[in-house]
Amino acid sequence: MRREELVDLNAFMTVAEEQNFTRAAARLGTSQSSLSHTVRRLETRLGVRLLTRTTRNVAPTEAGERLLSTLRPALDSIGSQLAALGELRDRPAGSIRITTSEHAATTVLWPALRRLLPEYPDIHVELALDSSFTDIVSERFDAGVRLGEALAKEMVAVRIGPELRMAIIGSPDYFSNNPIPRTPQDLNSHRCINLRMLSGGGLYAWELEKAQRELRVRVEGQLAFSNTNMIVRAAEDGFGLGFVMEDQVASQIASGRLVRVLEDWCPSFPGYHLYYPSRRQPSAAFSVLVDALRHRG
Repeated sequence: MRREELVDLNAFMTVAEEQNFTRAAARLGTSQSSLSHTVRRLETRLGVRLLTRTTRNVAPTEAGERLLSTLRPALDSIGSQLAALGELRDRPAGSIRITTSEHAATTVLWPALRRLLPEYPDIHVELALDSSFTDIVSERFDAGVRLGEALAKEMVAVRIGPELRMAIIGSPDYFSNNPIPRTPQDLNSHRCINLRMLSGGGLYAWELEKAQRELRVRVEGQLAFSNTNMIVRAAEDGFGLGFVMEDQVASQIASGRLVRVLEDWCPSFPGYHLYYPSRRQPSAAFSVLVDALRHRG
């Protein structure tokens, strides 16, 4: 069936239901003369009269009634299917790939996804855990997560987490044999556990700040890891001082398994941001995810 034939059939049914060309034209958003022409064209094509016209109203003929009995359920079914398609359009669906660090995935992304995904079963999320900076465009990621807002101009940054702090920690056993450091310079005489950066391969310089004085301290020790969970474990076992996210060791500090030092040199800083290209047109699924992640504290 051609599209214009479906239009003609809908026009006829509307006139038959309204029993008036003026009301039917208003309902269809067209003129009375155009609607009358459409119905005549349908009658000519079928070779039968479908409507009886009088000065007061319009009524279907016997042929018109037979056609209506077929049209009504068919067009009602089409309407139901269109409504169902509308529901699918309104139900966000699709796959979203995000590159992120393990810490951000654990503390920010997963808590939000755990609440969101049961409500939206058609949204699929892939998290690629990688602490190095990734070109999300060339690597075909929908978004990335990093600290702060130092992003390229073509990127949109959405804050998704609270401010964060670092913590310098060591075990009670370690401090039973080593003095508590009072200044950043004292770290030079301590065994420290280094973090190997995956991007560039260098060792991370501990970033400390107090009263607007910023220091980048290169530390030394027997151990280096590319994973902060291993730094925490080594520090708990007395192998030296570690420099990790405060929330990662909050329970160990509270229980006394770890001791925090130089706390006044570890101010808070902007937390995690979700970033994505400004030129991308967000899908409904991506918009739902961004809204769920957006920090409102």
